[in-house]
Amino acid sequence: MPDQTEKYEQFKALHQGESAFVMPNPWDAGTARILSSMGFAALATTSAGYAFSAGRRDSSAALSRQELLANAGEIVAATDLPVSADLEDGFGAPPEACAETIRMACDIGLVGGSIEDATGDPDNPIYEMDTAVDRVRAAAEAARDLPFLLTARAENHLWDRPDLDDTIQRLVAFAEAGADVLYAPGLPNIDAIKAVCRAVDKPVNVVMGLQAPTYSVQELSEAGVRRISVGGSFARAALGALRRAADEVLTTGTFTYAADAMPGEAIARFMSQEKPTRR
Repeated sequence: MPDQTEKYEQFKALHQGESAFVMPNPWDAGTARILSSMGFAALATTSAGYAFSAGRRDSSAALSRQELLANAGEIVAATDLPVSADLEDGFGAPPEACAETIRMACDIGLVGGSIEDATGDPDNPIYEMDTAVDRVRAAAEAARDLPFLLTARAENHLWDRPDLDDTIQRLVAFAEAGADVLYAPGLPNIDAIKAVCRAVDKPVNVVMGLQAPTYSVQELSEAGVRRISVGGSFARAALGALRRAADEVLTTGTFTYAADAMPGEAIARFMSQEKPTRR
């Protein structure tokens, strides 16, 4: 069983490959076990997926730092793979709040995590540049002597601010402030993704499955992407299957959905007490 430092080294090495790797997003221990057994090399939490499972909306105000870290800890405990976490906005505006979140995340066994520049305030959704950079710098300083890979997120495109130049300026500044990986969710097309990858000297994460258009792993690798996550899209896919099954029962009174369900024996194998790891 690899220790935390070994997982960190494995995780860091994945970002140096010649092509992109996919880091899927389980939302609980059970989904972490399934994904761990399928051949992925690393996992990441999803605040959206966990929020849905808790009957809440996906927002920075919906779940506390303690709740999200508890969920992340259960995922860490369920797998031998490296796990990175969606750490929202660092759970506080001051830079020290971001730093404390990084230290707490590392304490529960996480080897990576992201800090975003979204405020959670619809009237002022994105932190000013200087403040955003200070927050990333504080997080990077906290992570410097830890087995922890810091991802910095520029959230413009998720908040109706489709300013690619500003997004790139933020990512460049975040890299200079010490971020190890850069991430701008919601980029509109492959040309924007290529522009981001050309502009920065750190590995770039791109999320797929949230909105159109989508691109293959090969296409994203050729664009310069080094890491691909799926955010809450696996969770939404699972909820979509649940809704379709329930709708069939309610509207037709039939149960054909069960033909596509995972057999109980297979689930039992995934949920064994032995931690699954990459095959």
